[in-house]
Amino acid sequence: MSISDLLEGRAGLRISDARRTSVEVHAHLRELITGGVLPPGTLLKQAELARVFAVSRTPLREAFRMLQEEGLISAEPNQRSRVLGFDPDELELLYAGRVTLECLGVRLTAGRMSTDETRSARAAMREMDRAHRAGDLSGWSVAHHRFHRLLIARCGSVVLRTSASYAEQSERYVRAYQNHHDAFVERQLEHAAILDAVRDGHAHQAVELMAHHLAGTALRVMADFAHGRSAPAVLAAVELVTGKNQVPSSPAS
Repeated sequence: MSISDLLEGRAGLRISDARRTSVEVHAHLRELITGGVLPPGTLLKQAELARVFAVSRTPLREAFRMLQEEGLISAEPNQRSRVLGFDPDELELLYAGRVTLECLGVRLTAGRMSTDETRSARAAMREMDRAHRAGDLSGWSVAHHRFHRLLIARCGSVVLRTSASYAEQSERYVRAYQNHHDAFVERQLEHAAILDAVRDGHAHQAVELMAHHLAGTALRVMADFAHGRSAPAVLAAVELVTGKNQVPSSPAS
């Protein structure tokens, strides 16, 4: 199926600022991939996309480079790429990394959130509620990333960048899971508990809650797309940060 067929009936790309064409092309393609509009295996030809999006190939080349760095597409010869499929090894290691880094982040941030940061985190949760009710997965993702960033705000720019990169790379798996399951209420309760622990300075509790929150997501997604496969790296990361080797969360839920 051609790109035109896959995008039929959908709103086209609108460039709001010509100086940011490559950024906006990247964001549009990323949303199409993580949202499942362009499924794994879809062949992406720069010439075809340039015609469909009414842009030159220069911003497309830059957008392809960014998508390759995020692990969303493969690099192929002749200016073609392909949307990558599910890789359980990648998912496992991304979440093992997230458990380690974000638990460090909440430990360093616990008791040090400003009033404005706490207010912003609660606003992000309200936006997640709104986006969920509206079926706006893209809006939910933006608010979700902002919420997690606020929870680890004191870990420094290097860790923040790395953690954000891991979160962005794991998003396609989470979005695919969300297309088939709705665990929003349970996950939102976890978000609220983590925020309370960080705000109140309960560092050990914040670490344990964050570890179980992230590991639970990884195990649920793994159970959906790689049934029966274990995730030893994720469990090792949980044990590293909490001293316990169990995650009190059912992968089947």
